[in-house]
Amino acid sequence: MLSLSLLLSSPSSSLKILTLTKRTIFSSLTTMSINLNSHVFTGNPLRSKTPKPHDPLSPSSAFESLKALLLQNPENPPPPKSPLFKVLPFRKGRPLASSSVTGDDVVSSWYLAWISLADCKGLFGKCGVQLTERSLVYLGSRAEEDVVYWAIDVSEEGGLVPELSRRQFCFVELRTLMVATDWADSLAVGALAIAGHARALLEWHNLSRFCGHCGEKTVPKEAGRRKQCSNELCKKSIYPRVDPVVIMLVIDRENDRALLSRQSRFVPRMWTCLAGFIEPGESLEEAVRRETYEETGIEVGEVVYHSSQPWPGIILQDCLDI
Repeated sequence: MLSLSLLLSSPSSSLKILTLTKRTIFSSLTTMSINLNSHVFTGNPLRSKTPKPHDPLSPSSAFESLKALLLQNPENPPPPKSPLFKVLPFRKGRPLASSSVTGDDVVSSWYLAWISLADCKGLFGKCGVQLTERSLVYLGSRAEEDVVYWAIDVSEEGGLVPELSRRQFCFVELRTLMVATDWADSLAVGALAIAGHARALLEWHNLSRFCGHCGEKTVPKEAGRRKQCSNELCKKSIYPRVDPVVIMLVIDRENDRALLSRQSRFVPRMWTCLAGFIEPGESLEEAVRRETYEETGIEVGEVVYHSSQPWPGIILQDCLDI
């Protein structure tokens, strides 16, 4: 087991890092191997494949059904061949969730609090707000269940909080859910990935309300999977963006110490690996070396790529630095 301790910035420490051999690098990979299936926010069960355009579960077909359902009278039956719609509300980046204890379990397990489209429409109606199709963002579907999943940002609708609280639901930080996740529970891991995907899309919608080319307002298209400038002379298409980041574990020659860092806002005893955004025209290895030096003053030698993982709004490239 790797012993984690703070590696102080000193000339001798830098020298040890620089003189690590390739043999030690491969030894590090063996010692510090990670199960890729356990990466946070990976394994989204709703994104395994995209249905064909004419499939009722596809974004375009589901969006048309959504519009019809929102306009219809609640007493009338749903349109034919309409799948079941489930909605996940978010408030200030926090998904709606709840917890329960089953069987002889001592610790409760959490789950995402999906609500039906009709229920969502009713909740908005109680707050005096009309739910529209442009408020919802398509997340994906489960063909075996004939269900389409959507996300919605309710940050501006404060009246929903008391009603949802009466149902034993609350909005929870993604990091809190991440810590509470049982990594042996594939359903919980998948739910966390869905929540991460939904938050990334909703944050992108918040940040892309205006066209970066002409400044006019943008409107959602393709069930919220892209946006388009409302200016008829522009009509620029805008797609979700991903900002690449490197996160690295700097280890010494003996492979028994790691360089960790902390910020003033961290809780006591909380430490993290170094990380930073990749700059234009920069390789992963160059970003790792630059960020490590900028943050600690330590120069690293060979960089070994480990794996990648998504994070809401960015994509992490995991590396081992020597």
